[in-house]
Amino acid sequence: MLDLFSLKSEKLQDGRLIRVYTPKSYQKSNKRYPVLYMHDGQNVFRNDNAIGGVSLELEDYLDENNMDIIVVAIDQNSEERKNEYCPWENGAYSKPFLKDKMMSFGGSGSSYIKFIVEELKPYIDKTYRTQQSHTAMAGISLGGLITLYAACIYPHIFTNIILFSSGFYVNQEKIEELIDTTDLSVLTSLYMDCGTSEVGSDSTISHEFLVSNQRVAKRLNIKCSFVTFNILEGEEHNYLSFQKRVPELFSFLQNEVLL
Repeated sequence: MLDLFSLKSEKLQDGRLIRVYTPKSYQKSNKRYPVLYMHDGQNVFRNDNAIGGVSLELEDYLDENNMDIIVVAIDQNSEERKNEYCPWENGAYSKPFLKDKMMSFGGSGSSYIKFIVEELKPYIDKTYRTQQSHTAMAGISLGGLITLYAACIYPHIFTNIILFSSGFYVNQEKIEELIDTTDLSVLTSLYMDCGTSEVGSDSTISHEFLVSNQRVAKRLNIKCSFVTFNILEGEEHNYLSFQKRVPELFSFLQNEVLL
């Protein structure tokens, strides 16, 4: 079942559409459920809502597999996505990836994550039967960047992290520095992956995209003993590829008696 509502945010100075999936068992029990927060909410549950017409089709997957988890998907503000999903203004490392080398964006990520932690999560925990100590966050592309940032700033809240094809390159210098100076020992699990053909026919940029992810994975492995990093041969940066990885969104549940 999907609930849709708009939540006013002082942190973002706008309203944001929120999509909440509750499992089939929710109305039939009094149990509490772990929660997974996801970005790019339009592309999470159904194709007819998705930007580009292809989503993760997560509603069908969760129903078909009878998974007892609440998923909270936050719609993107398309005009502000690059700013909200990048904690810092893009740095020198990002320039080779950009067609416009003078392009400048990013820097609103802190406000976006504060919206989730200080406004959205309290509302979700008050409205739904959640397990407040079992909270995960997942992100794709720049959503992966902002998810890792959230894990570094609030590791005691987002204890399970899932990152698909993350666009770390935009804030490569800063996210590496943040990892190096953060105690991530309280995290329970961290899954990340990257395809070898993220940018399709542009093999040079695809290679550099992978290198960017490898650099982050190397640093995370120093700080955490439970990092899984998969290199996916031939996989590209699109939702047909991301769909194949949906089971990994819930891999953390295998290590916890939650379902």
